Amino acid sequence: MEEERCDLLCVDAPRAEAIREGLLGVEAARAAAERARALSDPTRLMLAAALREGEELCVCDLAWISGRAQNLVSHHLRLLRSHGLVSSRRDGKLVMYSLTGEGSALLGAVLGEGMAFSEARW
Repeated sequence: MEEERCDLLCVDAPRAEAIREGLLGVEAARAAAERARALSDPTRLMLAAALREGEELCVCDLAWISGRAQNLVSHHLRLLRSHGLVSSRRDGKLVMYSLTGEGSALLGAVLGEGMAFSEARW
């Protein structure tokens, strides 16, 4: 098995340093990874996709759409909200949820949308 490393040390120091200075910091990278992990669960991914289609839905609607219990849906929505991927508002006795711009962008990236080979459709 061939190792994936250079056999010759040939660092383009100015370019490498400029890239290193512009990289995400450790904390920003950790937060981004946590947001991405929030969509790694199939139920949360399904809920996010349903919110994109429905724009704004209550927990009851999302439970019906996903075929999951309301308390489970509520738990997943709280997690998505804590990562800034969905927002919520109270409408009388209902709590309405919608995807945030960041949630929509991340969902598109996770589903591979915009790529020629993608056939993902919810």
